[in-house]
Amino acid sequence: MVETVTAVAETATNGGLAQTLTSWFESIGIPPILIVFFISLLPILELRGGLIAAAILGIDWSLAFPICILGNLLPLPFILLFVKRLFEFFKKKGMFMWFVNKIEKRAESKSEDAKNKSRWGKIIFIFFFVAIPLPGTGGWTGSLIASFLNMRLKDSIPAVCAGVLTAGVIMSIIAYLVPSLIF
Repeated sequence: MVETVTAVAETATNGGLAQTLTSWFESIGIPPILIVFFISLLPILELRGGLIAAAILGIDWSLAFPICILGNLLPLPFILLFVKRLFEFFKKKGMFMWFVNKIEKRAESKSEDAKNKSRWGKIIFIFFFVAIPLPGTGGWTGSLIASFLNMRLKDSIPAVCAGVLTAGVIMSIIAYLVPSLIF
């Protein structure tokens, strides 16, 4: 079953990295539910990797889903509130310039399509950007884009949260349902 989940997940998104991190966390004695939570906190993997890890670890979906949602959502308000200030601080101090410039360029290029949209257009853009579980999308990048679009929190938080929930449903199907149908 683990091999089946891994094979399906790798075709979906970052499954190899999720499996590698899961194995590493297991090797240092981290309990399975904490592994899933920690992976869901990480940029790039987020909830998508957390659900893959949960399926690999044999954690029941009804426990894994809320843990992954919580892990994915926890850092997002901090990104929405503080990322621009943090980047300004790093620029002022001359710290991590290569990283800050890379992330800013990425966020600006991904937000280009939404810059001239109406308030609701931006909300819908952020929702779909976060909801579609592909590499380079997700709550972290969606929050970063919302911050660079200067979206109000009352608009960006619901859009990102709804996107994370939708991505969770899609990834649950990929990580839990599809392997059970195939094998």
